[in-house]
Amino acid sequence: MSKQVQAIRGMNDCLPQDSGLWQYLEQLLRQTVTSYGYQEIRFPIVEMTELFKRSIGEVTDIVEKEMYTFSDRNGDSLTLRPEGTACCVRAGNEHGLLYNQEQRLWYMGPMFRHERPQKGRYRQFHQFGLESFGVATADMDAEVILLSARLWQQLGLTQHVRLQLNTLGSPEARQRYRTALVDYLSGHLELLDEDSKRRLHSNPLRILDSKNPALAELLAAAPKLADYLDSESVEHFAEVQQRLTAAGVRYELNPRLVRGLDYYNKTVFEWVTDSLGAQGTVCAGGRYDGLVEQLGGKSCPAVGFALGIERLVLLLQTLDLAPVAPAQADWYLMATDPATELAMVPIAEQLRTAFPQRRIMQHCGGGAMKKQFKKADKSGAELALVLGSDELASNSITLKWLRQERPQQRIALTELVGFLQTI
Repeated sequence: MSKQVQAIRGMNDCLPQDSGLWQYLEQLLRQTVTSYGYQEIRFPIVEMTELFKRSIGEVTDIVEKEMYTFSDRNGDSLTLRPEGTACCVRAGNEHGLLYNQEQRLWYMGPMFRHERPQKGRYRQFHQFGLESFGVATADMDAEVILLSARLWQQLGLTQHVRLQLNTLGSPEARQRYRTALVDYLSGHLELLDEDSKRRLHSNPLRILDSKNPALAELLAAAPKLADYLDSESVEHFAEVQQRLTAAGVRYELNPRLVRGLDYYNKTVFEWVTDSLGAQGTVCAGGRYDGLVEQLGGKSCPAVGFALGIERLVLLLQTLDLAPVAPAQADWYLMATDPATELAMVPIAEQLRTAFPQRRIMQHCGGGAMKKQFKKADKSGAELALVLGSDELASNSITLKWLRQERPQQRIALTELVGFLQTI
């Protein structure tokens, strides 16, 4: 026997027993963002590598260590998309959607990062994201956050997630703070771990996000970003908070929240949970007013977020909040012999036409009625429709209830659709 081929490590199958939960989540996400006026955009899985180097930053972990990058036959450097915002901006620029316009867009699909696989973190993972373009004011920041809060409400997760907020200010304020932070940390090199030393001159704000407890005291005494903010950013952030408070959304200020990508400015936020161990972030985003221009478009303010679907699935399962998986079938059709099996075919198709929302399975493979009823029961169907030689002769069909204490009954085929409409 030849060796069995298995999935690539960190790239997982979604099995039938889980796909119902995924479909439930995807439908809820679509319905929610559509209710806020967002429209779907779809873009390729593969993009030019330059797109992510210019947007995410060449000295970030994603670009340096995690991207799946390869050269195609033309010698072009291509990358499997590691995130969606840059792709959305590229598509908007390319097709003239962004300049002097307002756009509310959403997307969903697989992303790829070569990370160490663990529970809640995979090499192929699925993201849902939304991006709003063309509005620079704080009301749009608040709308994006309120939309995410509504998702948790609809999923029953409001009591299990916390909103953390911060502001990074303008790019100029962030640069001033960066200089002060590097000066401070450079004076304590002996206390920094290797990861922080590597980030010191490439992405020093990420050091603030370190989970190393040995750095806690050092970082607590570090310069505070709030001391370097410009007045416009402070006022913008205050209005975001006012609007969240007015809507009854609770939040906590986290001055060390900086997000891992270079393109953020002003408002940044994360929804975190204590129910998933180390993988505590379930949704994150913020404002990125300079990215459109950075990628070759005309200046356009923007704000958005992304959430990981695998992590959301895991959270619902961990908290036992996942909806009950639907049955494989509602009605199960079976016949006693080859002649009745053939006669059942047009009946099955008639029912599928009359009841497009019902899951209707016709038994295949023959076998004794005991075997057929066993398969009907396993399918989860509530009703079995049986066609035997007696039924065929009388132009009728027998209905047998599989989940209720009701007597079986025989119905004329001419009355079958009308009867089933009443149940």
